[in-house]
Amino acid sequence: MPRTVPYGSWPSPITADLLVEEVVSLSQPVVSGEEVYWLEGRPSEAGRQVVVCGGPGREAVDVVPPGFSARTTVHEYGGGDYAVRSGTVFFSNFDDQHLYRVDPGGAPEPLTSEEGARYADADVSPDGDRLACVRERHLDSGEVVNDVVMLPTDGSAPPAAVAGGHDFFSAPRFSPDGSRLAWLSWDHPRMPWDGTELWIDGAPVAGGPTESVSQPRWSPDGVLHWVSDRSGWWNLYSAPGGPLAPVEGEFTRPDWVFGQSTYAFLPDGRLVAAWSQRGLSRLSLVDRRGGGLTPIDTPYTAVTALRPFGDAVVAVAASARQAPALVVLDADAGGAGTVVKRSRAVDVDSGHLSEPRPVEFPTGGGRTAHALHYPPVNRGFAGPPGERPPLLVLSHGGPTGAASSALNLGVQFWTSRGFAVVDVDYGGSTGYGRAYRERLRGGWGVVDVDDCVNAAVWLAARGEADGARLAIAGGSAGGYTTLCALTFTDRFAVGSSYYGVADLESLATDTHKFESRYLDGLVGPYPEARERYRQRSPIHFTDRLSSPVILFQGLEDTVVPPAQAEVMVAALRARGVPFAYVTFEGEQHGFRRAETVKRAAEAELWFYGQVLGFEPADRIEPVDIENR
Repeated sequence: MPRTVPYGSWPSPITADLLVEEVVSLSQPVVSGEEVYWLEGRPSEAGRQVVVCGGPGREAVDVVPPGFSARTTVHEYGGGDYAVRSGTVFFSNFDDQHLYRVDPGGAPEPLTSEEGARYADADVSPDGDRLACVRERHLDSGEVVNDVVMLPTDGSAPPAAVAGGHDFFSAPRFSPDGSRLAWLSWDHPRMPWDGTELWIDGAPVAGGPTESVSQPRWSPDGVLHWVSDRSGWWNLYSAPGGPLAPVEGEFTRPDWVFGQSTYAFLPDGRLVAAWSQRGLSRLSLVDRRGGGLTPIDTPYTAVTALRPFGDAVVAVAASARQAPALVVLDADAGGAGTVVKRSRAVDVDSGHLSEPRPVEFPTGGGRTAHALHYPPVNRGFAGPPGERPPLLVLSHGGPTGAASSALNLGVQFWTSRGFAVVDVDYGGSTGYGRAYRERLRGGWGVVDVDDCVNAAVWLAARGEADGARLAIAGGSAGGYTTLCALTFTDRFAVGSSYYGVADLESLATDTHKFESRYLDGLVGPYPEARERYRQRSPIHFTDRLSSPVILFQGLEDTVVPPAQAEVMVAALRARGVPFAYVTFEGEQHGFRRAETVKRAAEAELWFYGQVLGFEPADRIEPVDIENR
């Protein structure tokens, strides 16, 4: 029989240590012959990213040695960090942002030397002689210039520009015979999910100011394919431009990072794609003649990063009970998976795992919004009779991000202690079509807050949560939503902001090139809409903020600089609102180090306990609460 213990105080095997214990992030698989390569992000090595080579039944070997980290900072968010051809690996090194080459059994050799230049999203020509990639140059004048360059893979000549004249570029891709090159471009004030253009050798193929094109890729027979939202949904297309499988679902995600891959061609020309609908991934064979989709049964509900591997595909896949893993999926065997690499070595008893439930709830303007709801679950404990659990509302970043159904111990950390959690896909989130994504146009700080509030109110009204113990947390853009919810509404008793935006005007005037015009669409053109920026910035209305808040900040963050948090801290201190400010040396935008992740989780739990009136079962070093 479960013991009765107050919600929030349940002892849990999902400790803060477990969040980072023997865990790696897995991304960007690449196949070369019979070998599979992938990128491992290792919190235990201060967030170093390592290219690893292995495969089913093969021993995994690090290709990038200690002292190197395969991580580009083009657009600050990176992605597309490496490429492989015939066992030779080409990667961007984090410390100096130069391109390096690693031959089998060899050491990294630099291919570039220009200071201030960064490289991403490389593609190797079929003959292995040329490398095409995106270059981003940070000039002494402060100007940032992006273009597409080509260079010999032996480093015998410097990079030469092959495409320029636009603010941004991505996805240079060689045709199978190496004679043609496709790429994407876009210009301020658009973001890549607003409008992009697809080119082949400088001739436009698709896209425009109101059409988002992503993932150009050539089929084995030399036909260019891509993903476009011209129908209102990100669907698959091929030259000369017809849709392959029209469906109210999404075949890509926003291009915050380079190198997305949600579809792949098998050797016989068949196309396998991962696409999402209502927050869940589906795997399907796609009829390239426009005949629709044939579902592939698979136990996974979150599938990304597809690459062809013989007659199968390799992908990063997960479900509500399975942490992300690199798996080989056989399209002809019911999607059965062979695991190549797991993201974590430790399994958690399913009796402590809460499964997400997709929910649709009423929100402002007579509309509905979406979320994943996790009830509290712990096989050993139950809450007191008649008591409802506290609710943690999660506000994702982006704000074009989306909740994921993949097992996330960061969520289970809360549910196994007696919290209910709701991961909100507020208006503006990806996965529900362009119209849903554009609900946030001009409405950031209003629509997202409204949806987060209404998710909490709806669950409390249904008896799923204690309406007096509502918490909200988010990082980056989600941190902004959190601060707005705490400032402009009185629904939440406490909140946590991870590197969140407090002053929209500062964000508009002090950020990197990629996002420097992002707020034109989310809020309005600056400085014309300056007053709107002010009205939606929590920093100017701290007199309305009475709920305690804990702020977490990396001190090397260039996306949301520490100055944002420090201004908020000064205002909270002057206002007399209880708060805690926890900073981390060496961390950038998004925490990568094991000790950081652990400390942040424990500090957030301890802070909630102080505010909501429960005693965590964990032994936690307290944080300093000012104005207590």
